[in-house]
Amino acid sequence: MEAKEAETAAATATETERRIARLTLAFGGVAAVVALLLRHAGWAAGLFVGTALAWLNFRWLRRGLDSLVAASAAQAGRDKPKVPLTSYFLALLRYALIGLALYVIFEYLHLPVASMVVGLCALGAAAIAASVYEIWHPVE
Repeated sequence: MEAKEAETAAATATETERRIARLTLAFGGVAAVVALLLRHAGWAAGLFVGTALAWLNFRWLRRGLDSLVAASAAQAGRDKPKVPLTSYFLALLRYALIGLALYVIFEYLHLPVASMVVGLCALGAAAIAASVYEIWHPVE
């Protein structure tokens, strides 16, 4: 019975991760379209860039955590853990790369920094929305 519960929990977590990824792109895309309709092309581009970076950050974070969980399970089973080296690299440099990307985009494309920061917040909004969905639709 415990194996089935663990399988259900893993499936639910995977679906929640997918929902967060989709909602991040949806929220940021809608915000960028609204800014574009309001004739703020710079803000629309900044929102798009920030959203894309937030989505990329989430993908890297998910990949790193998945490999750490796999390594933890392997250690519990006394197997030799195999964590890809790229997982450590991405975990350490994720925020530095996002900061560098924002700086370069700001300097060369002259997009408003605030719009990129608001675009990065799409991930937080998506995580909140996915959490509320999970509360309203619990898995039995």
